[in-house]
Amino acid sequence: MNKETNTTKKKKNPFSKLSNDTKGVIYFVVILLASHFFWKFLVIGDESSDVVHFLGMNISYPFAVMSQHIAELTHKVLNFIGYDTSLLSGNVICHNESQLSIRVIWACSGIKQAYIFFCIIAFYKGPWKHKLWYIPLGLIVVYLFNNFRIIFITAIFNKHPEQFELWHEHILKYTFYVLIFLMWVLWNEKFASKKREATSSM
Repeated sequence: MNKETNTTKKKKNPFSKLSNDTKGVIYFVVILLASHFFWKFLVIGDESSDVVHFLGMNISYPFAVMSQHIAELTHKVLNFIGYDTSLLSGNVICHNESQLSIRVIWACSGIKQAYIFFCIIAFYKGPWKHKLWYIPLGLIVVYLFNNFRIIFITAIFNKHPEQFELWHEHILKYTFYVLIFLMWVLWNEKFASKKREATSSM
């Protein structure tokens, strides 16, 4: 009995052998997946409709406001840089030259990506005194990139509508998550890791 007990005591948690960087990436992936599936199963909305529900409650308003804002901004920016577009009802941006149009729906609002970034930083290690400014700053970055994404896709759609799927569903979609990952890396290296080092030195 004593030998078995001693052997049991000597056994170490395999997770403890991992480097801090590896553990950090694992935490990042866990939070990312948890927040993603939470959203997927609890935030319900059809791309053909403007209605969004969360646990049976209608939460369409913020999505509608943001979608309209993005559509208006995209229309103004494209016209400013030389495109000829019209903003139609339903957040539809129409290229007057080609008569091709794109509709900015609730899923294009960037709210999901903002929510995921918030969850990653809020639930990850690090001092809250820095989280209180880093999260809002990161949300601004998410907002700016999402606007760039919609403007860019709408611009190329005028001449290359066949590339819509490539840019919308693949390149810029995954670039968005790479951006979130890089903002987490910055947080982990500059703030979360420093807290660990300070704790270790004590």
